[in-house]
Amino acid sequence: MSRAAVLAALATVAALQALPAAGAAPAACKGTIYLTFDTGSQSQAELIADTLKRHNIRATFFLANEKTVRGDYSLDPAWSAYWKARVAEGHAFGSHTFDHDVLLKDGADGFKVKPGFGASAGKPRTLTPAQYCEEIKRVDRRFAELTGKHLDPVWRAPAGRTSPGTLAAAQACGYAHVGWAPAGFSGDELSSAAYPNAVLLRKSLRDLRDGDIFVAHMGIWSRQDAWAPANLEPLISGLEQKGFCFATLREHPDYQTIFKHHP
Repeated sequence: MSRAAVLAALATVAALQALPAAGAAPAACKGTIYLTFDTGSQSQAELIADTLKRHNIRATFFLANEKTVRGDYSLDPAWSAYWKARVAEGHAFGSHTFDHDVLLKDGADGFKVKPGFGASAGKPRTLTPAQYCEEIKRVDRRFAELTGKHLDPVWRAPAGRTSPGTLAAAQACGYAHVGWAPAGFSGDELSSAAYPNAVLLRKSLRDLRDGDIFVAHMGIWSRQDAWAPANLEPLISGLEQKGFCFATLREHPDYQTIFKHHP
């Protein structure tokens, strides 16, 4: 055998020895990050799905019936195949209120909100606790129609705006609110001129810690330089290199109790 052949054989042996044994446990996580995505323009929906699938990551999606770049709405029948595929991949799903109702004021007569979509889009309206609960549950009913699966028992208030009243109303109908960690704000709603993607990425990689909930959108109409195409892949890869793993909110210690009692 020539010297070159011997060296090649030795290299092959070394490479095989470096591989983990079949069935070997993965390296222990140094922490867990909980990626969450709110619906939006849906311009990044496919990119997000493909990136998560490539990294074998399961995330949590919060859904509202928002207008998309296709000219339809994110909970229209045309999106059924997309959401069914995400269900099959094992992601978790929560409500973002059907019409994306941003809380303006919590008063004695109910909750004054400004819906982003629907028949009253852009016009403030007042919802009773029961009506507010109905806005959360409407997403569940539509999601079940599209996928055959009900939402998980979590919701996220549009713009993150809550009050003791809205939290209590949602809890009364079985939903726990999910915000995000200070370090988990992606910044994708901010001006890309004032907050370039590179700056946002560095901040996330520097500040995220074990247990943090991270939030981004599936497309933002107003941001010129979209966040996800530039930042999602390097964010995930960077966190993986730091030893972080990823999970849905079903595994989050703050929400395990409500998931455990959810049918």
